[in-house]
Amino acid sequence: QVQLVESGGGLVQAGGALRLSCTASGSISSINAMGWYRQAPGKQRELVATISSGGGTKFADSVKGRFTISIDNAKNTGYLQMNTLKREDTAVYYCNAYLQIGGYQYSYWGQGTQVTVSS
Repeated sequence: QVQLVESGGGLVQAGGALRLSCTASGSISSINAMGWYRQAPGKQRELVATISSGGGTKFADSVKGRFTISIDNAKNTGYLQMNTLKREDTAVYYCNAYLQIGGYQYSYWGQGTQVTVSS
């Protein structure tokens, strides 16, 4: 059985930092690509960051210069490093990953983790 499990969310003061983790369990060969999304109450889901199979990254304008996305396939884990957090970063964050399982690629979603930025 393959799962994506998120961790690292919590409460942090404005200006602080958090690192979110998205770990794939089960018999996978690799994480081929990953995206992070967030959704605040009453708001549309927003794409925050992506990393491609070649290592290329893209970020929403609102987080450029503050967030970093990466994959460590030795640990079957992707990360979203969030620095200089602002109150407007408060949301539930979801990871989405393309996982290589045998000869096929599948899309999986994490369960979501709450990030709350206070002032």
